[in-house]
Amino acid sequence: MLRRRWTGPLLLLLLLLTVLTSPPAAASPDKADAASAVPLPSLKATTTQVASGLRRPTAIAAPDDGTGRLFITEKAGTVRVYHPDTGLAATPLIDITSAIDESGNERGLLGIALPADFAESHSLYLAYTAKPDAAVTLGRYRLDEKRLEPLLAQPHAEYSNHNGGQLAFGPDGNLYWSIGDGGGSADPLRAGQRLDTLLGKILRIDVDRACAPLAYCVPEDNPFADTPGARPEIWLYGLRNPWRFSFDAADGSLWIGDVGQGRWEEIDHLAPGQGGANLGWSCYEGQERFEGGNCPPGEQYTRPVFTYSPYTGGCSVIGGHVYRGSRYADLVGGTYIATDYCSSTVWALRPDGRGGYEQAEIGEMPTQVTTIGTTAEGEFYVVNDLPGGLHRVSFTREEPTCRVDRTVRSWGTGTTVDLTVTNTGSTPVNGWSLKFPLALGQTVISDWNTDLTQLSNTITATNAAHNATIAPGAGVTLGYLASHTGDASAPPRFTLNGDACAIGR
Repeated sequence: MLRRRWTGPLLLLLLLLTVLTSPPAAASPDKADAASAVPLPSLKATTTQVASGLRRPTAIAAPDDGTGRLFITEKAGTVRVYHPDTGLAATPLIDITSAIDESGNERGLLGIALPADFAESHSLYLAYTAKPDAAVTLGRYRLDEKRLEPLLAQPHAEYSNHNGGQLAFGPDGNLYWSIGDGGGSADPLRAGQRLDTLLGKILRIDVDRACAPLAYCVPEDNPFADTPGARPEIWLYGLRNPWRFSFDAADGSLWIGDVGQGRWEEIDHLAPGQGGANLGWSCYEGQERFEGGNCPPGEQYTRPVFTYSPYTGGCSVIGGHVYRGSRYADLVGGTYIATDYCSSTVWALRPDGRGGYEQAEIGEMPTQVTTIGTTAEGEFYVVNDLPGGLHRVSFTREEPTCRVDRTVRSWGTGTTVDLTVTNTGSTPVNGWSLKFPLALGQTVISDWNTDLTQLSNTITATNAAHNATIAPGAGVTLGYLASHTGDASAPPRFTLNGDACAIGR
């Protein structure tokens, strides 16, 4: 399923000149979303377990057939059915265990997608690693015939990790499928930047037709359909392990959670129709050059819109969805929600209308979440790996009990940042820890009124002896001197003792 550090088994879980470019602006949410959505630090995500007994669940899909069901894939090769009125059905809807190679932590039945005509066709699509050679495979399953029909396979025998496995129909009706870079560490197959392999890619194919000898057709407008030596199915490249991606139902933009090597987890956001983009791996990991990576000359790379380091406690990003349901539309409409397999942090992202993204930590998921799925109406559910539960996601508004005001003074390659932390709650804060990220290339040189440590870009600032208590309505000031390599921007988010703070000036 996911990857974890290449130095051991998974926990269940530039030398050449290149140019790093920002992606064309992804379509923004409806103006109504931006107007009505509350500030991200005022959001709180919680979960309620609604079913147990799943065995290593990997993906969720919802048929839009009026039944209210969820389909949940299990690693070994079964698909279970959940209904909110009757719970988790004991008998699997689908059992293809005889076709599945689930050796290794990341192999198995990995993804599921339902076409728009599912209610009439009784067909769905599955991504899995197949016997006998663990090839990453796309298959069509016909429920009325209980028959699995393999459509496309990519050899993946060298390593058991980085299989990707997300399936989703795009707004254009084509099927999109993610495959990891082939596994191992540091892209040993150099697959991310190669166009002659499907490894390290997101594919786009038309499964409604067959173009012999293929069991599917390649859309004529695929970016590499006419490129000699390239696989025409490729839509995006330069990915490491895009375990989960999704389309925003409102604007058609694409959000990707790409699992990192060990320094950065990243989320990418691409405008509708942005085929052919190079997401950077293995020349880049997140925003940073990857030592020993493959950097073909003349390439342009699309920047992630959000990264975080494992020093946050994370290990594998679990890409989610933009909320487009109705129950919490006034709170999180137009907001992208993701999490992490290890830290369980709930990340909220939203375009700020100025080319950037608001960001906040807004709660925790259950341990070891493997996927975020939606109902046909757009409400959120998650499943977790062990012990194998299904959880409904809810959102509430809880005003932050802290606010951070920032004053930045920059010159040359240096910057000073003063932070005023105000207790906006009703009880005193006795002992505090303020955590926040720095922009890439910023390094703290000295600090004042705090005991500050930096791990990668993650800062933890704890109280000094004289300012450990913050009374309601009162504040403390602290700060630091840092060097920078061009980006002297202020920290974009803060948590005080684990709770998100509002951002002042």
